[in-house]
Order: sequence, then C-alpha cells, then structure tokens
Amino acid sequence: MVMPLGDDNSDRHILPIVTYALIVVNILVWLLELSLGERFINGYSTVPFEITNSQDLVGTRTIEAGGQSYAIQLYPGPVPIHLTLLSSMFMHASWMHIGGNMLYLWIFGDNIENRIGHVRFLGFYLLCGLVASVAHIFVTPKSIIPSLGASGAIAGVLGAYLLLFPKRKVKVIVMRQLVHMPAFMVLGLWILLQIFGQFTVTEGGGVAYMAHIGGFIAGAVLIFLFGGRRERIIDVYPGGASP
Repeated sequence: MVMPLGDDNSDRHILPIVTYALIVVNILVWLLELSLGERFINGYSTVPFEITNSQDLVGTRTIEAGGQSYAIQLYPGPVPIHLTLLSSMFMHASWMHIGGNMLYLWIFGDNIENRIGHVRFLGFYLLCGLVASVAHIFVTPKSIIPSLGASGAIAGVLGAYLLLFPKRKVKVIVMRQLVHMPAFMVLGLWILLQIFGQFTVTEGGGVAYMAHIGGFIAGAVLIFLFGGRRERIIDVYPGGASP
C-alpha cells in the first residue's frame, strides 16, 4: 500500500485558489449528502442507463451483483437528467471516499493549477471528470447502479502530473515507512492498479475503475491542449556548465 502525503511545491508561485475551492465545494456537497440522505444521493448520482436513454428512473429497481440480488431505490434527479454528470462529480459515498480524493487533489492539484493557471485548471478538471463519466458509461451503458465521486476528475489531474512532473519527489508511506519516490512510480502504480481492477472486479464491486482510467488518459492528453509543458530537468556539471 502506497499512500502519498505530499510533494515538492518549491516552484509554486501562485495561490491554488481553484484547488482549494474545489475541495471546499466537495466537502459542502458531502455535508449536504449527510443531511438529505438517499433521496439526494440516488437522485443526483450518475446512472448510466439514465444518460444513454435520456430517462430519469424513479422507483425500486433490482440488480444482480456477485450472484445476489439487491434492490436500489432511485429518486428524481435534475432536469435534464444529464446534469448528473456534473453533480455526481462533487459527491462521495463515504468518509474514506471523500478523504482519499481530497488528499490526492490537495497534493497534486496545486501543481497543475500553478502550471496552467486558475481558469484553465478549472476547465481542465471539469472536462476530465466528464470524460471519466463517459468512459464508465461506455462500458456499462445499461447499468442502473448510481455512480458518484470526484475520482475521475482527480485521475485526470494525476495523468497530467505524471506527464508534467514524472521525476518530482512525492512523500509516501510504504509499509509504515516514510519515503520519497518519483512521481512516475507512485502514479504509475496507481494507474496499474486501476487497470487491474477493471479486468478483475465485477460491476457492483463499488469502484468505477473505467472512470479512473478514462479520466487519467484524458488528463494526460488534454494537459498539453490546456498549455501544460513538461518539467525541465537540467543536469549541472562541475563548474556550472550544462550540456
């Protein structure tokens, strides 16, 4: 288990207000979920069937997962129902879910915002989240299981980080030891675990792995369209000369 705790922000020259604002909005929506309960959660999460059929499902539905049947109560969502692609991006399923997502956004989001600016970062983040949801819907178009979480958008941030700062040191906990590892190892391991999960865990396992994969790929591709440039690595030789 590799848990990131921080990274090198010595080159950051702007206050990452969008990253902070996104964290605040996610927390506020989580508190709203706790207040309103299932009616809000299952109404404003993304249900693939609703998106592919432009139909807001309401009532009790039965799904099969792991050889067992489960009842899901679906509630009215926004109009049009496609707005759940946006609302679900700020919703979470548990304290651990939101805690892990916000930790990753806190560590890696500021570096991307610093590189491309506030407005571009917001557009980049939201677009990665939308692509992530579309990727999940593409592989499960008939699913009626609600999907929610900022993971897809944050996966886009991770994909961009891997491309822009592959050698940047990330502080992580490995086997209860605090060590520094290059970003390409930390994030490379993360995406490999998502790919493994996509092909080994059945639907209903609780994690939309394809959304993570789709968001990660989107971030790696889109970051250059949003003005990102790879971190320059200059090897300084004795006497101050460089090749």
